[in-house]
Amino acid sequence: MSRKLIALSLTAAFLGGTAFAETPNVAVDIAPVHSLVARVMQGVGAPNLIVQPGSSPHEYTLRPSEAAALQNADIVFWIGPDLTPWLTNTIQTLASDANVTSLLEADGTIELAFRENTLFEAHDHDDHDDHDDHDDHDDHDDHDEDAGAHEGHDHGAHDPHAWLSPRNAMTWLNVIAGQLSAADPDNAGAYFANAAAGREEIAALIGEVNATLDPVRNGQFIVFHDAYQYFEVDFNFPAAGAISISDASDPSPARIAEIQERIADEGIDCVLAEPQFNPGLVATVLDGTDAQTGVLDPLGSDLLPGPSMYPDLIRNLSLALSDCM
Repeated sequence: MSRKLIALSLTAAFLGGTAFAETPNVAVDIAPVHSLVARVMQGVGAPNLIVQPGSSPHEYTLRPSEAAALQNADIVFWIGPDLTPWLTNTIQTLASDANVTSLLEADGTIELAFRENTLFEAHDHDDHDDHDDHDDHDDHDDHDEDAGAHEGHDHGAHDPHAWLSPRNAMTWLNVIAGQLSAADPDNAGAYFANAAAGREEIAALIGEVNATLDPVRNGQFIVFHDAYQYFEVDFNFPAAGAISISDASDPSPARIAEIQERIADEGIDCVLAEPQFNPGLVATVLDGTDAQTGVLDPLGSDLLPGPSMYPDLIRNLSLALSDCM
């Protein structure tokens, strides 16, 4: 390469870096949300991911680079304290000057109340919208024992796994575009165009997932931890129970026995593990049953972070369910 071409390349690189530096510094809590933000920022910049793939967001220790990303952030997008309560004080301390958006609290977000017992149909969340009436659990023999295991994992009023609703993802694309455009009006057109394209992609994905699930809708499945009700509601495919409650704390022996009884009595087709948590618990639950097993990953830990990660995550959930049943 000639010296002239080298000089031109260095100039282009310098100008490219300067242009990128003018876009907002953005930090995002988990990979699925990071993917939505990356889709909106595509061609303009790239967000920083805080909780790395393969890690549980319920408990996490920041690396220095992740703390620095928060400290340098102009904008922070996160699900909110219901998912990562440990991150609340960290954001207040490190990103005190940033514009912080809790997507679970964004206008238009579908919110579902927690299900706190093993067998979901016994706990109608329509009757517990604000979850103020959790004293009436005397009929669940394992509740007190599980509550002890759950101590130290306090949660808010709503199930925080809301990113598993593609309808929420479509809403959030516009919320993200609005926040980015307010901070970076020169690129507002690109942000909203990307958000519109992302919404179209997710609308097509919903049709694809429904087609994948249609042949197995009569099947019954149990999940490792209660993280999937947003997916279940969006696609009208309810789970029959969970081994662990929503924060993935270890279940009591009574809970495991109750799940085993459900599998035996109702002919459960599939029990699904997760890569982030103890596979031995699934093996214990499956012992003596004919149920198949598979793996669901609500965080897409094996997927490359970026704009296409979110559609791949939702698609993979439907394929894992279909294959298991």
